Amino acid sequence: MAEQRFADIGRVEAVSTLLRDGGFDPLSPSVFPAEAGDRIVSASRVFIEGMDFNLVYFPFRHLGYKCITAVVGELYAAMAVPRSASVTLGLSSKLDFSEVRELWSGMSGALREHGVGKVSLDLVPSPNGLTAGVSMVGSRGKLTSSRLPVPKSKDLLCVSGSLGAAYLGMRILEKGRADYEKTGKQPDLEKYKMLVGAYLKPEMGDGIVSRLEAEELYPSAGVLVTRGLADAVKRLSRRTGLGAKVYADKIPFEGNSFAAGRELDVDPVSAAMNGGEDYRLLFAIPILSLEKFRREFQTFDIIGHLALPEAGAVLVTPDGAELPLRAQGWNDNPE
Repeated sequence: MAEQRFADIGRVEAVSTLLRDGGFDPLSPSVFPAEAGDRIVSASRVFIEGMDFNLVYFPFRHLGYKCITAVVGELYAAMAVPRSASVTLGLSSKLDFSEVRELWSGMSGALREHGVGKVSLDLVPSPNGLTAGVSMVGSRGKLTSSRLPVPKSKDLLCVSGSLGAAYLGMRILEKGRADYEKTGKQPDLEKYKMLVGAYLKPEMGDGIVSRLEAEELYPSAGVLVTRGLADAVKRLSRRTGLGAKVYADKIPFEGNSFAAGRELDVDPVSAAMNGGEDYRLLFAIPILSLEKFRREFQTFDIIGHLALPEAGAVLVTPDGAELPLRAQGWNDNPE
């Protein structure tokens, strides 16, 4: 069977075909019923070729999966369940329908994995490569909202997995691309496949909200680690009005992060603090829930705690020095 082309089927039929491929009804509006008292939470992000990804080494299916994961994580951080999604793809003439199908297969797989049942899709022309815009709406139940505790000093900072791996994986891919352009030799990525995988297809288990609710463990605050741990902690500190202390020797790393760091001349701690692209959940958990949280959520690591406002947001080194957190995009010395 001949491969379909945009020129043959047109935009409207292309959208319908992709939605059917993903298991979604092209005629169903992307609305959902909400229970009385539910809080509605929204999140969105735009991914731009050349800024957020490089198609030289990024598989379309993995890219689609990652785009959805990034936005779902923002809802989970707010203790909301994803319900509907709207996706807009800006497509340049260099992309054919088979490649867009691969991209969408990753997106639709992630949407199904996280239980998103209402989906809309649009395809628009782009003069500058591929752009993917994802908006998502979720709901947080009335009971959960009423049980979320007020953030307090000494609430524990808990992160859902290793940090810095995605940045190191991206640097490994970029190095491999540059070496290939010089020598024509394909890079050997086997040694660092976990780091490369952390960048290309970050995993975020589904059902975290329902699991927390089932165990009656309610975070006092939560953010998604997207632009490095320093940025995430500063955002958490700003939202809670409290200080925060992160302990450098408690930060979780992939096993070969330090070997990759030596090869790339990158400090893994710096990669974790400012590298970005990890898509890990960072929750503040009341200290009285420590034992239960440790028992039921063993994939999380405790890396610090909230503190009094005057402490600021700091990184505590193994020798006890407290270094103010710096993050790109933040003005740490406002006039």
